[in-house]
Amino acid sequence: MAILITGGCGYIGSHTCIEMLDAGYDIVVIDNYYNSKPEALRRVKEISGKEFPFYECDIRDAEGLRKVFSAHKIEAVIHFAGLKAVGESVREPLMYYDNNVAGTVVLCQVMAEMGCKRIIFSSSATVYGTGNPSPLKEEMPTGAVTNPYGRTKFMIEGILADLCVSDPEWSAVLLRYFNPIGAHESGHIGEDPNGIPNNLMPYISQVAIGKLQKLSVFGDDYDTPDGTGVRDYIHVVDLARGHVKAVGYALEHNGVEAINLGTGVGYSVLDLVNAFKSANSVDVPYAIAPRRDGDVATCYSDPAKAAALLGWKAEKNVEDMCRDTWRWQSQNPKGYDE
Repeated sequence: MAILITGGCGYIGSHTCIEMLDAGYDIVVIDNYYNSKPEALRRVKEISGKEFPFYECDIRDAEGLRKVFSAHKIEAVIHFAGLKAVGESVREPLMYYDNNVAGTVVLCQVMAEMGCKRIIFSSSATVYGTGNPSPLKEEMPTGAVTNPYGRTKFMIEGILADLCVSDPEWSAVLLRYFNPIGAHESGHIGEDPNGIPNNLMPYISQVAIGKLQKLSVFGDDYDTPDGTGVRDYIHVVDLARGHVKAVGYALEHNGVEAINLGTGVGYSVLDLVNAFKSANSVDVPYAIAPRRDGDVATCYSDPAKAAALLGWKAEKNVEDMCRDTWRWQSQNPKGYDE
């Protein structure tokens, strides 16, 4: 029996592959390389010392998926595959709905056909929208999202919930991530964004290494201790270990559960910049820029449900996140394109 990991060559997917292998699971990986590189998987095998099957396959390709399921006894699916850039989703909404939503429907149709009804979905705290106060709890209302990317996550959560209602044999764990940062402690795998980074930590590290000139801090007049936005940053390895726990839960329970994966601690943009400078003895030039539309002042999780249901909590601190990010960035200044 094996666990299928869609999008397993990506940032979170590759780290999860390592943690799943370390936990003793057999895995099968698919990816279409839209936002990932084959080198990541080669390094996963190097770090883990284990081999596993890989298929270059798009989740919208039903026939390709059938071949994978036919070749392996798949017990559950960890579903990472999806487009994730907020700005791009605003410019190309149809591409996002086609890939993320339609792709997930195709995946679930093939899963049902092949008798595999357990899925762990890579969701996001963005489903909470901008109207809920922090700490964010799973029972809070969702759906007031501000961009097509977030809407695809919200819609997929609804599809999986409806699926579990229609067929009680299904199990769906909706993991709502907060802000994944950091890298594997080896420095061999990490976040390798295409072009200009969309997220704060890879931008900080690319400024620190001289690839980018300076960091733009969007707004310093929020109602926060230093005026900059506060977020819940979680080490990608902690996040990956949350998926291992979620697989165990999904194999034992039916129905749908939404679960936050975060630390429960908020750090401001300048907190993160200063922690990075201190942990790595490097400079990070920055300039204050106007606020961005849709940004909220404060967003952090209540992770109590993950502790209660999964027996999981984040173990790594912000210094670990900063050190591991810099180790990856400094050892791989061009990412996987060395």
